[in-house]
Amino acid sequence: MLPSLFISHGSPMLALDPGASGPALAQLAARLPRPRAVVVVSAHWESDRLQLTGSATPATWHDFYGFPPELYAVQYPAPGEPQLTEEVVALLARAGLAADVDPQRPLDHGAWVPMSLMYPDATIPLVQLSLPTRQGPEMQTRVGRALTELRARGVLLIGSGSITHNLRELDWHARPDMATAWAGEFRQWMVEHLAADDGQALHHYRQLAPYAVRNHPSDEHLLPLFFARGAGGAFNIEHSGFTYGSLGMDIYSFG
Repeated sequence: MLPSLFISHGSPMLALDPGASGPALAQLAARLPRPRAVVVVSAHWESDRLQLTGSATPATWHDFYGFPPELYAVQYPAPGEPQLTEEVVALLARAGLAADVDPQRPLDHGAWVPMSLMYPDATIPLVQLSLPTRQGPEMQTRVGRALTELRARGVLLIGSGSITHNLRELDWHARPDMATAWAGEFRQWMVEHLAADDGQALHHYRQLAPYAVRNHPSDEHLLPLFFARGAGGAFNIEHSGFTYGSLGMDIYSFG
């Protein structure tokens, strides 16, 4: 059975300058059974209610600005799978969670950047599921649990965000091995409670974890972690590290 994954996707430039994350993602993909399809929850599709991509040929969306022209030339032409989209809708409905299908929605960089490093051939069908941010961690845990049986059917479930994400406090001159104390303490608290499977504390991380709001002024980049945890099993660290002093690049598997 496939695990579920949480991937810290960092900057969109990861697609061209993958640093240590690129080899870690490639090695992880090589170790896993090749999935028949992938469902991704990205930090970059915030919504009021659950939605899914429905196109058989979703476009690559360059949903960012101010980057080199080479990045805007990158395409990730993975097919969609409308049948899987409908299967996800049915599983969510069975769990009491209503979802709509958006037949025009393209793939944002939270979906296609990590996929381009894991499966660069872009032949595995990819469906993206939105992130109802106002409903918090508990909602994402419910969504993950509703879809967990897909793992036994060859579907890889991925939450794509960042273990820490405060872009206003990045240190552009930080060494690759440097992490600020406040980011490191938060990351360590999260790891300890993930390892202990302490869902109660994790769901209330904003009140309990050190420097929680400093690391996540808004929590859209951490919420995909709860999707991956809800969908998976035993916690394992696949990769850890920081860029720019405080942008966590951890990759976790569950199951």
